[in-house]
Amino acid sequence: MTALKIRELKAQRSKLSHEATAIMQTATDASRAMTPEEETKFDAVMAERDQLDSTIERAERLLDDDRQGVDDIPDDGRPDTRNSEAQTAAWNAYLRNGRAGLSADHARALNAGNDPEGGFLVAPEQFVNQLLADVDDMMPIRGLATVQRLTMAESLGVPTRDADLDDAEWTSEVGTGSQDDALRFGKRELRPHPLAKRVKISRTLLRKGTMSPEAIVRERMAYRHGTAQENAFMTGDGNQKPLGLFTVGNADLGGITTSRDVDVPTDGTNFVHNSTDGFAADALIDAKYTLKSQYHRRARWLFHRLVLAEVRKIKDANDQYIWKAGLGDAQDTILEIPYVLSEFAPSTMADNDYIGMLGDFSFYWVVDALQFEIQRLIELYAETNQVGFIGRMESDAMPVLEEPFVRLQSNDTVA
Repeated sequence: MTALKIRELKAQRSKLSHEATAIMQTATDASRAMTPEEETKFDAVMAERDQLDSTIERAERLLDDDRQGVDDIPDDGRPDTRNSEAQTAAWNAYLRNGRAGLSADHARALNAGNDPEGGFLVAPEQFVNQLLADVDDMMPIRGLATVQRLTMAESLGVPTRDADLDDAEWTSEVGTGSQDDALRFGKRELRPHPLAKRVKISRTLLRKGTMSPEAIVRERMAYRHGTAQENAFMTGDGNQKPLGLFTVGNADLGGITTSRDVDVPTDGTNFVHNSTDGFAADALIDAKYTLKSQYHRRARWLFHRLVLAEVRKIKDANDQYIWKAGLGDAQDTILEIPYVLSEFAPSTMADNDYIGMLGDFSFYWVVDALQFEIQRLIELYAETNQVGFIGRMESDAMPVLEEPFVRLQSNDTVA
C-alpha cells in the first residue's frame, strides 16, 4: 500500500471522528443523553473508525518494512543486495550516459511519478543518505544540530514551551499543592522547502575518472547544497527557507530574540580591552554565564575566522590572553569552551552587528525530506564538453528553543 493511500485512509478516519463528535455534541447541547437511535449510529461510526485504525496501523507497518528492506532476505538467509546493486548500476548509467544508458526496467526503478519529458529521476535512497552524510561532515552546524529525516509527513511540529509552571511546593502527605495554570505550549512547524543547485562536470571525467560517476556527482552536489544551507542556517529569514541563528526572532517568527544578546565593546573594526571603553574579555565571560550551566557541556562558540582572529588577541584586565591552547587531542578553547568556524557567520564589527554566538546547537533542528531529484542537462554545455546536473532537495531548519543560545553583538564604544 502506498503512502498516498494511507493518507486517504487517515482522511476517512478523521471524517468519521468528526461525525461521531457531531452526534455526541447534539445530545450535549440539548443537555440530554443520546437517544437509542443516536447511540446505534454513534457505535456504528466508532466501529468503522476502529477498523480503519487497524488497517492504517498494518499498512504503515508494512510500508515501513518495505522501506527498510526487512523482507528482502533470500533463502540462504543473507541480505538481498541485488535490487540495491541494480539500482546503483542504473543510477551510474544515467549519470554517465543519460536515459540512453538505461534499460526499461532501470528507468522504471528510478522514475518519480509522471515524467513526460524524461528530465527528472529520483536518486536511490542509499545515494541520498550518503549525500546528506557528506553535507553533515562538511558544514559545522549540521554536524552539531539535531537532524531529522522526513519520509512521509509534510512537516514536523516542534512543541515549544512559551511559559512555565512555578516550582513544586513542599506539602503534606495528602496535599497536592496549589493549582498553577501558567504552563503554555506553542507549536512551530518545520516544513522542508525546495533547494536547487546546478553543477557542471567534464564528460571525460565521467567516462574515465577513477571515481564512479555517482561519487563525483554526489561530492559536488553535497558541497553546493551544503554551502547554501549553511548560509541559511546563519542568516536565513525563515520565508521558504531555514530560520537562521543570527536572524532576530519574535513571537510570530520564533527563533532567537534580542533578549539573548550580549554587547561586546568594539571600535567598529576590532575588540577593545581597556578600562575606558570596556574589556571584550569581560563581555565573553558575561556571555558564558548568561548561558545556563546545563548547556555548557555541549556548548560551542561560533565565529567567522576573521572574528576568531580578533578573539585570539583579547586579553583580560591583567593583560593575559583568554585563549587556551589544547594539549594533545584536546580542542583549543575560549573560556574552557571549544569553538567552531563557519564561513557564513558574520565577519564585520560595525556597531550593532552580530559577531558571534555561544550555544548548544543540538537545539537547532534541521529537517530533510529524503526525496532527491537529479536532472541531467545534455546539450546546454556541449561546447565545453561538460554535462550539467541540477539537484533538488527539500530542507528546513530553525532554533526550537532560544534559551540555549547567546549572541554576541558589537557595541562601538569608541567615539
